[in-house]
Amino acid sequence: MYLTNKVRMNRLFKNGRCLDVAIDHGVCNEPSFLDGLENMSSVVEQLVNAKPDAIQMNAGQADLLQNVDGKDKPALVMRIDLGNPYNAERHRHMWALLQNAEQPIIQALQMDAACVVVNLFMLPDEPDLFKQCVANISKVKAECEKYGMPLMVEPLVMQPNTKGQAYMVDGDCEKIVTLARMARELGADIIKADPTANAEDFHKVVEAGRCPVLVRGGGREDIESVFSKARALLDQGALGMVYGRNIYQHPNPSRVVDALMAMIHNDASTSEAMNIYIGDK
Repeated sequence: MYLTNKVRMNRLFKNGRCLDVAIDHGVCNEPSFLDGLENMSSVVEQLVNAKPDAIQMNAGQADLLQNVDGKDKPALVMRIDLGNPYNAERHRHMWALLQNAEQPIIQALQMDAACVVVNLFMLPDEPDLFKQCVANISKVKAECEKYGMPLMVEPLVMQPNTKGQAYMVDGDCEKIVTLARMARELGADIIKADPTANAEDFHKVVEAGRCPVLVRGGGREDIESVFSKARALLDQGALGMVYGRNIYQHPNPSRVVDALMAMIHNDASTSEAMNIYIGDK
């Protein structure tokens, strides 16, 4: 199965690097995440034309990408799980489920995905949620090995939930490194990790992963800050980004894609990325 896995990885990574645009936010059941994703057909068309390396979607929306004619469209990364930590109010029961518990990657195979992605949630005082994630990953990994499907694991260390605020990222380097190492131990082929509070520490996450590490984008920020952080994280060894709201919620997503692609694939500086974003083409 190694060869099949490598073929799919080659579709996802160009020269070992990747920009994956995540638009799989519907399963989070959080209304604020859907700003900019109201018309999925239009969003996918715009992103296909922008030409990132990959688009991250769920099974129920993946046809919008895979029905596009031609061989040069972005690769499909399929989200195959869902959970409930993203809402402002804490739930009585926290859960993380595979969308198809019996055959977790069958839809990804049918839709010719290049990769599947699963969460590894670590929330304070939620050991059962963590246990569910470990069970999910273990089951999915066995299926991925059987069919040669690369597995992306998303280790998420979160702060305690407070009233009126959803679980937020905990940027503690030691916690992120430890969970990224666990993701690798569970069999991750790719790790999608949160940035460390100090970007200069992110190389420790890369070293712990011992596989391609991509940076998770999180909530929307000022575009110059997005580019500045991306440059710092790439300089620490990240091989790309998985950005969603920092692309699809901006006024000109295609320009953001162009700028990030230049940073990831051509080592563009922050100022060069800003020129691509605001300048004439």
